[in-house]
Amino acid sequence: MTWIYTVPFDEADKNLKDLYQRIKGPNNNVDNIMMAHSLRLHSMEGHLALYKAVLHHRNNVLPRWFLECIGLYVSLINNCDYCAQHHYEGMSRLIENKDNAILIWWSFLEDNPGNALKGKELAAVNYAKLLTCTPSEIRENDIKILRCYGFADGEILEINQVVSYFNYANRVVLGLGVTTDGDILGLSPSAGDPDDLSHR
Repeated sequence: MTWIYTVPFDEADKNLKDLYQRIKGPNNNVDNIMMAHSLRLHSMEGHLALYKAVLHHRNNVLPRWFLECIGLYVSLINNCDYCAQHHYEGMSRLIENKDNAILIWWSFLEDNPGNALKGKELAAVNYAKLLTCTPSEIRENDIKILRCYGFADGEILEINQVVSYFNYANRVVLGLGVTTDGDILGLSPSAGDPDDLSHR
């Protein structure tokens, strides 16, 4: 599951088990990326807060499927199979069109997102690639391009935060050898209640 020890659900102390209870899916399943933090409860709490705010908060404006889509692209660029698998399934559930989801997946694998996305969506994933691969080369003009495609500044912030979050999450996974063994792919918390972290 990881290259470091993780505390199983049944062996967790009260504080860790309370958090596991809040984020678990079916059959007490806790995603391995979160269990990787089990030796530092405060680290897991911080990761969860960022994940929920960036990807599954009710005050976000951009469609959840598209936020998942951006995360998928970043994860594939970083060769993070764990996050790519999870968030492809999440995107696929939200997009409700399996053919479109598959088209996006293959266009990203071929590093040719223009085969599946157009206009403002393509502009957003192009920015995601720049921020992932060459962050020091981002210029104000890259933000102006997003505005030209119709993104408001708050939406640009959402895109920036999703890209930044996934670069963080990918490095947690890759740096600790987190695998999908035992995970249930594609579960996510509700976007309704900000305090609801349970996965379904």
